[in-house]
Amino acid sequence: MDFSWKIIIDAGVISAALIVATFLRTKLRFLQRFMVPNSLTAGFLLLPVYNYLMPALGYTQHRLGDLVYHLLNISFIAMTLRSKPKATAKDSSHSVWAMSTAIISQYSLQALFGLLLTWVLFTTVLPGLNPAFGLTLPLGFAMGPGQAYAIGKGWEAMGFEGAGSVGLTMAALGYLWACVVGVALVNLGVRRGYLPKDAQAAMADRAMLTGVVPRDQEKPIGSRNTTDLEAIDPMSLHAAAVACTYILSFLLLKALTWALSFAGDAGRELAVNLWGMNFIFSALTAMLVRVVVDKLRIGYVLDNDSLSRISGIAVDYMVTGSLAAISLVFVGRYWLPLLLLSTVGGLIVTVTIPWFCSRIFRDHRYERMIMIFGVSTGTLSTGLALLRILDPEFKTKVSSDYMLSAGMTFALMLPFVLAVNLPAQAGQSGSLGPFWTMVGIAAAYLLYSIVAYALVARSRALAKPHRSWLED
Repeated sequence: MDFSWKIIIDAGVISAALIVATFLRTKLRFLQRFMVPNSLTAGFLLLPVYNYLMPALGYTQHRLGDLVYHLLNISFIAMTLRSKPKATAKDSSHSVWAMSTAIISQYSLQALFGLLLTWVLFTTVLPGLNPAFGLTLPLGFAMGPGQAYAIGKGWEAMGFEGAGSVGLTMAALGYLWACVVGVALVNLGVRRGYLPKDAQAAMADRAMLTGVVPRDQEKPIGSRNTTDLEAIDPMSLHAAAVACTYILSFLLLKALTWALSFAGDAGRELAVNLWGMNFIFSALTAMLVRVVVDKLRIGYVLDNDSLSRISGIAVDYMVTGSLAAISLVFVGRYWLPLLLLSTVGGLIVTVTIPWFCSRIFRDHRYERMIMIFGVSTGTLSTGLALLRILDPEFKTKVSSDYMLSAGMTFALMLPFVLAVNLPAQAGQSGSLGPFWTMVGIAAAYLLYSIVAYALVARSRALAKPHRSWLED
């Protein structure tokens, strides 16, 4: 019988790479010193495999891009289905808004500088460069490989050849900044006394360095059973909840596609673009499902840690698959703008995040700065990995404040995400009007960030502006 093994082969190859990467992390000091995620190591191991070895073996129709696309949506659903931590009045008025402001500032800065630098390049030394190239910087750094690939694939249909691989490459470069510079910032904070004394002891945690809990150490609890095993495995229930929500988001987009078809060619084009941003609709559907579950008072059957495990699996496989899916042909074609934009983006995050966070936050300022640095150059998992160095058991409210701020950030950034196709439309039509509209949108978000920063930081907003870190 003719069964398709393509997705099983890809999943098996990724799994093997993750196992090898886990072994390497336990042995190589370099990987331990810079806290390189195993999924990142696995992705780089598979990069030559999928570019050279697999084609030589006749396996040319891998579906890594499809796998990355679906895993991105699944990770968003699993995290959004979690119950939200309760916020105090103080959280609502300061910490959550401050975190959201810091994150949005990076979206806007990376988009603005990326677009303007792209304009300089395609008007001078690279006349054929697509105007949308600049937005791969915030997509790859601030959003992550899944979003960069999904939106990039949509741009390919609009004439930006290799946009998916460009987005994935930018995300990989962002991960390098997160690992190398992020860990360097952690060490700097320990040396200069910006952190509690127990943070230095956490840096020597063997389980954290090697990535494997030692044999004689108590194993932490990763999830909790909310059902009896005789009835249904708890993880089966949580996986079913995520999969059912994903089907609902699919039906929602199907309905939108049908409705937009009545608007003619413009409506159908918009529908195609919306499928490329399915992670937004997946998150919105998960929010609605969570509201219904809470209204029915059955939210207690969903365990946050179990949903985090599902999201973690999706992210690990997504990151590995996304790096393996990078086409080195397009990396060679776009090496100059990739190098320039990633360097500019990395410097922007490294310079602005410590200055910004040391003035806008009141408590756990360095921990918050490290987490925001991680999510501004990688993904949520990268930010949590860097935070775990300083706060191994997440005893501070940094991670919970971030999860609360994520909803606010998502709502505020929705117009930005829906407008990301404008520069690609400029390249398709030959008119720079949509490109400059996107530049204006990025500038408007930056203006919002400055105003919000001034309101939250108050008297500390311009305190000692020459100091990169404002000490108490």
